[in-house]
Amino acid sequence: MAERALDKRAVRRAFGRAAATYDEHAALQREVGRRLLEHLDPIRIAPERVVDLGCGTGLFFGALRERYPGARVVAIDAALPMLRAASARTPWWRRPFAASPLLACADAERLPLASGCAQFVWSNLMLQWCDAQALFSEVARLLQAGGLLLFSTYGPDTLKELRTTFASVDDGAHVNTFVDMHDLGDALVGCGFADPVMEMETITLEYPDVAALARDLRGGGGHTVLRGRPRGLGGRERWRSMVERYEKLRRDGALPATYEVVYGHAWKAVPRKTADGRSIVDFQPRIRR
Repeated sequence: MAERALDKRAVRRAFGRAAATYDEHAALQREVGRRLLEHLDPIRIAPERVVDLGCGTGLFFGALRERYPGARVVAIDAALPMLRAASARTPWWRRPFAASPLLACADAERLPLASGCAQFVWSNLMLQWCDAQALFSEVARLLQAGGLLLFSTYGPDTLKELRTTFASVDDGAHVNTFVDMHDLGDALVGCGFADPVMEMETITLEYPDVAALARDLRGGGGHTVLRGRPRGLGGRERWRSMVERYEKLRRDGALPATYEVVYGHAWKAVPRKTADGRSIVDFQPRIRR
């Protein structure tokens, strides 16, 4: 898998600043999460502990509690302001009577959770802000054997219109890059998961102008977070030039913004080796007749 030089501090800063406006700009996140929930319909699990990885403002706390009423939800996010917003989803007067999620501010690649502590990990549109291999390895550590990982993320064609028009203006990294779903499937297997299932669909949003798209991206925390990214838009002339090129894509009075959405799930396989590399041999008792 090609290395993506993500600036983790920039990720935390962008989502921390967006916490107050995130819900207002989270239409896509809600819709993708709704479709991700539908992937659970044919899957029969009864987890005792569910980890909501990259919970944001807690958009899916209610849905996870409703689907698994006997489970305790542990919610993780790297941005503390997001967790403060998530905490406010349960009014103070209901907290003594509701099983509120346990909240923890942490990097998803280094979780403050015990190995084998969870049976189900849910992650909606967060994986793209991490190193996929590192995240899958960490999720495999905290899942029990037979535990389920279900996630959504963005694929390489996401925001292709914005990337193409910026590329025609300069060679700066103005748009984040995203990992192909086949590489994600390979990474899952390499990290100890079995039977990965990957699906992809394209969702196109429409905007009245480029400024509205930019507001949606900023309001939802979707800044460019690659190392070496430009510290601005390159000046008004470059921005104007990019907008002029984007305007050529206008159809039926709207500008398109494409999102390639990847859905994936896989099961934590029974380990075949110990942490120090020794093989595990499972001896079955012989049945005498």
